[in-house]
Amino acid sequence: MASLIEVRVPDIGDFKDVEVIEVAVQPGDTVAHEATLVTLETEKATMDVPSTAAGVVREIKVSRGGRVSQGDLIALIEAEASAPTGPAA
Repeated sequence: MASLIEVRVPDIGDFKDVEVIEVAVQPGDTVAHEATLVTLETEKATMDVPSTAAGVVREIKVSRGGRVSQGDLIALIEAEASAPTGPAA
């Protein structure tokens, strides 16, 4: 059973309205956990925002040149529920 995971802008300090300078994925792309989804640029640095789950990108909610703040929705990832594992033999 798959679940839809919301990926949001993590804590970026006191910055608000940070520019999205790159969108690294598109809907339909398969991503690994911690794979870069977007790159943000503040006055002082650039920051990659990673996926919080492995799965398939269903929607991208930001675009290059757009602006985001902490907590804003970046993407929806359809993550497969992991199969239960038995004890090691």
